[in-house]
Amino acid sequence: MVGILLAAAAAGGTYLLYTAVAFGWRGIGRRSLVSPSRRARPLRSWLRGAGLEEVPVAEFVGAIAALAVVGAAIGAALFGTLLPAVAGATLAAALPVASYRRRREVRRAEAQDAWPRLIEEIRILTGSAGRSVPQALFEAGRGAPQGLRAAFDAAQREWALTTDFDRAIQVLKARLADPTADAACETLLVAHHIGGTDIDRRLEALAEDRRQDAQGRKDARARQAGVRFARWFTVVVPLGMAVVGLTIGDGRAAYQTVAGQAVVLAGLVLMTACWLWASRILRLPAERRVFDR
Repeated sequence: MVGILLAAAAAGGTYLLYTAVAFGWRGIGRRSLVSPSRRARPLRSWLRGAGLEEVPVAEFVGAIAALAVVGAAIGAALFGTLLPAVAGATLAAALPVASYRRRREVRRAEAQDAWPRLIEEIRILTGSAGRSVPQALFEAGRGAPQGLRAAFDAAQREWALTTDFDRAIQVLKARLADPTADAACETLLVAHHIGGTDIDRRLEALAEDRRQDAQGRKDARARQAGVRFARWFTVVVPLGMAVVGLTIGDGRAAYQTVAGQAVVLAGLVLMTACWLWASRILRLPAERRVFDR
């Protein structure tokens, strides 16, 4: 019973820490009067980048809190002490964040691969086919990957309702939330306003630049594949040894001693440090959005 109560307390603490970071909540007082929309804006932008703009922020936070409770209960049931319960709550709460972050990375890589082809198609449509820039953009968007098509549909609806290409481009950039999309959309917007005969050359240069960037990132990820796989051993091996230790002799009781708790704490700190260190080394340079107005 005591373990369950400690697990619930650990889960509640994890939830409060997360909301403080994600929403800027600082407790009861004047600062807590900031509107929920402003507190949730960074998280909404992050979810939009992962293609999950329709997921309510409250639902996302609720999933984190629920998983934290489950993780804390599992940690308390296995080891019977507070520290594993806190560690279980933290790890379980990080699962949705890691999952959505991975989804965002996959979606961004998919967009980087797709944009050179889309730009080339827009170049052909605005050139030999004689389409206007908005028509070429939305026609090419129909052949975009499934994860990007909803953004093109939303931008096309905005264009159909307002015939304002600026607003349509803003909708497209907001839904895609991608640096490559920002560069392509701004180039098309300038071409639409200024016109001229050099739009073909500009689009060709942009497509080649995006193609080289995407190929370079593919090569880098291919070289890192083995190291990324080996990184999981920093988590799987220590956790596997800890679980096996529970079944040997009085291993469960050993974890409940002061020395056992100190060893568990040191192991968790080392695991986290190794994982973060490896992630930092393997991180590819990320393009920054410079047209996200």
